[in-house]
Amino acid sequence: MGESHHHNNQIFDISIDVPHGGATKLYDDDGRPKRTGGVHVKLCGAVQYLNLFGTAIGYTIAASISMMAIERSNCFHTKGHEDPCKVSNNSYMIAFGVLQVVLSQIPKFDEIWWLSIVAAVMSFTYSLIGLGLGISKVAENGQIRGSLTGVSIGEVTEMEKVWRSFQALGAMAFAYSYSLILIEIQDTIKSPPSEYKTMKKASMISVSVTTIFYMLCGCFGYAAFGDMSPGNLLTGFGFYNPYWLLDIANAAIIIHLVGAYQVFCQPLFAFIEKVAEKHLPESTFSVINKEIPVPVPGLKSPFKLNLFRLVWRTLFVVTTTVISMIMPFFNDVVGLIGALGFWPLTVFFPVEMYISSHKIPKWSSRWICLQMLSGACLIISIAAAAGSVAGVVSDLKVYKPFKTSY
Repeated sequence: MGESHHHNNQIFDISIDVPHGGATKLYDDDGRPKRTGGVHVKLCGAVQYLNLFGTAIGYTIAASISMMAIERSNCFHTKGHEDPCKVSNNSYMIAFGVLQVVLSQIPKFDEIWWLSIVAAVMSFTYSLIGLGLGISKVAENGQIRGSLTGVSIGEVTEMEKVWRSFQALGAMAFAYSYSLILIEIQDTIKSPPSEYKTMKKASMISVSVTTIFYMLCGCFGYAAFGDMSPGNLLTGFGFYNPYWLLDIANAAIIIHLVGAYQVFCQPLFAFIEKVAEKHLPESTFSVINKEIPVPVPGLKSPFKLNLFRLVWRTLFVVTTTVISMIMPFFNDVVGLIGALGFWPLTVFFPVEMYISSHKIPKWSSRWICLQMLSGACLIISIAAAAGSVAGVVSDLKVYKPFKTSY
């Protein structure tokens, strides 16, 4: 991750530095693929930035829910499980937003070498705790709950089951939003061996480990609770004890999301700042981009406060925080973000780039198979988006913006 910021700028510049006359057709008249570019490059960049914006909202919601879970866990321990222990999420979202405003002013935040180590440790911490609690609950029940067909009709209506199934597809798409990860790791691996071989091996290992944890946590969570499975094993209070272990797991989630928010937003920050530098008059930009030295106790050199960075990044964080407070529905929002970003970023553009780089002729068997794959994933994305929108609409009937409590 040490070099990711530099390469983030290079990667995302393509959406604004496309030469005039760039290729907008994918195939020549004879059916041979052309070099992708032009409109496709700009569209890819726009969708990616929108996905990053949505991810920031999702992380704000998730962090606030884990903060509330810690307070409620301690409340249940003190007052008993029958006490509702109602908690508002507004103060926690504001606190998370204030912290992100401060962190967003740190230049080259994503170049801090130990961030990846902390993120990995936190991920394994809360994943192992969730898995352990699920296994212990199954052992305590003495039976496996749930069924292969999912939630029983009666607990939900047939239509609700359909929408929830579609929403679940969006949540899985968000979980495997590989396009976001690739931004951080592409072109940062030193040779030898070749980047291609290293990336292929790293990708296989990461996807395999991720899938194993997802399957274990998901399956044991469902086996433990069946139809009553919470949306989040660590915040839905299927488990109450040991309360201190739940607190540790949720603290790990919060720490992870605090850093992840900044790392994922760095490409978007860099993009807007480069656009401002390119399009604003040099005299104007030099004024708003002026760095003001601010002495900070404990630091050898003064902190360089950039006015443009302060205003723009603060507005960004405030916007994501306000939207999170309006729609604090983590599962539905995550499903929607996953649905909107999955097909274009994880399927369509990679497929078209593969076709172009391998010069696959139009209407060949391989071309047809790839287009069928892309079309099937498009249908899945549309269904997932519809399910998530239905979920948001349903939630808005119950919750009021800025007044949500759990």
